[in-house]
Amino acid sequence: MRLRTLPLSISGIILASCLAYYNGFFSWNICLLAIFTTLSFQILSNLANDYGDGVKGTDNMDRIGPKRAIQSGEISVEALFNGIKWNVLISIILSSLLIFTAFGKKYFFLTLIFFLLGIASVIAALSYTMGKKAYGYKGLGDIFVFIFFGLLSVIGCYVLFAKKIDAVTFLPACTIGFLSVGVLNLNNMRDRVSDIKSNKITLAVLFGEQKVKTYHNILILSAIILSGLFGILYYKSPYTFIYIITYIPLLIHLNKINKNKNPKLLDPELKKLALTTVFMAVLMGLGYLF
Repeated sequence: MRLRTLPLSISGIILASCLAYYNGFFSWNICLLAIFTTLSFQILSNLANDYGDGVKGTDNMDRIGPKRAIQSGEISVEALFNGIKWNVLISIILSSLLIFTAFGKKYFFLTLIFFLLGIASVIAALSYTMGKKAYGYKGLGDIFVFIFFGLLSVIGCYVLFAKKIDAVTFLPACTIGFLSVGVLNLNNMRDRVSDIKSNKITLAVLFGEQKVKTYHNILILSAIILSGLFGILYYKSPYTFIYIITYIPLLIHLNKINKNKNPKLLDPELKKLALTTVFMAVLMGLGYLF
């Protein structure tokens, strides 16, 4: 399940919930169901990723990161595949409960849209590394992470509360999206050499060792700039800018990445960037409330 990835997956939900609370649309039922649904999608993605990389041989002894279930031999391919099928069922049940709780019978068009988004989320989670046309092997993972972890997570969750799109969600959505892509990119930077051997094409593989660092800088600095712009445009009080304290670990992180020569040292940075993203989401949301 890769528990360390789960807090990052709900960062957008936390931020959207705070925005909805300030604007008078918040509901605990929707919030909790959104969290559980998002966690189910993330766990499904993690299981599918382990399965896809495992059967393709991408997770092997050359890989630097944490040991995976199939790679370590602690679970069979068949057992993991059964786990994926059960998780698909859980994800469908939770997303259905969330949609009906949010929209009921009154908002048919939104219900239809979110059912389609739910199906798309399941397909995206499965096809990242599973199958012959896995998009994670074609350099498309970054785009999907930006859409699902950024835009859909923040804007989509806000719509569940408010039943409408609000401009206040766009900059936070892009901020969390860029930082989430940064986490994926850092993972791909760490695994770049082993991915080349396994014919897994990521942007880290396409860009090469130096250009991928430039790309990483663009992602993190874009998040900083957009979050700063959010604070200026939607200023409420000095507390609005409380999230700027996360700029310190982000800039320290970039300095380490730019100087890095050893891929093994990128793994600790993954945890730091993921936790900083969650911390920023919480502070952006709370700062907007106060």
